[in-house]
Amino acid sequence: MTEAVQDRIGVCSWSLRPGSPDELIAGVQQVGLSRVQLALTPLRNDPAQWGQAPQRLRDAGITIASGMFNTIGEDYSTLESIRRTGGLVPDEHWPDNWAIIRDVARLARQLGIGQVSFHAGFIPHDPQDPTFAKLVDRIRQTADCFAQQGIDLLFETGQETADDLLQFLRTLDRPNVGVNFDPANMILYDKGDPIESLRKLLPHVRQVHLKDAIRTQTPGTWGTEVPLGEGQVDWPAFVETLQRGGFTGGLMVEREAGPNRVQDIRQAVERISRLLAAG
Repeated sequence: MTEAVQDRIGVCSWSLRPGSPDELIAGVQQVGLSRVQLALTPLRNDPAQWGQAPQRLRDAGITIASGMFNTIGEDYSTLESIRRTGGLVPDEHWPDNWAIIRDVARLARQLGIGQVSFHAGFIPHDPQDPTFAKLVDRIRQTADCFAQQGIDLLFETGQETADDLLQFLRTLDRPNVGVNFDPANMILYDKGDPIESLRKLLPHVRQVHLKDAIRTQTPGTWGTEVPLGEGQVDWPAFVETLQRGGFTGGLMVEREAGPNRVQDIRQAVERISRLLAAG
């Protein structure tokens, strides 16, 4: 892997399912990388176990490229359950989520992390839907909190179509808000073609998740995540679209299924590295 490519590819810490900072460091080294998108919620909730993780990572030569945080009560068992419980939509969790947001923004600033991603929740297609206005208010508040710390807030893609997300971003009108584009999520949620969606959203894309999936045959149910290169994402077209658009942001391998995470992540790194080098 060339140095230029290695400087851009990383792995999502949660993909390695680490039980401790030592396990995370070992996992990152096993997949042959030196960059990580770090889940920040464990650092906030369990500082005794995870508080020293950032320094331990840096001592091991691993760069924290970006962060991620979870909201409370998310239920991914079905598409309907995550629609009800995801992100900042549930009113009953908003006070606690707002506390998480403030803590994570301060933590990210302390760690020198410039980008943090999260699942905002399902954005309604209709701007007249009451949930649309509620999310605008809550995400503006969230974005401003992160902006005060000098941090970009990135939306995970998938819960809505590219057109709906573009409409929401225009309404939101916050310069520190961007997109963490996940092509597999467009397939898993059945929300459009990943390449077409990437072309539309590219001006807002600041980081990419490298993940693959197969679309469901039963509308209203989840698609299936598979190792990168074995699903329905057209990876040569994906990389070409990024390169033609001048994208130079981070490329984070995410693997959230399967028993062979290390092997699957290494496979993803090899395939993407070849495509980047060929371009």
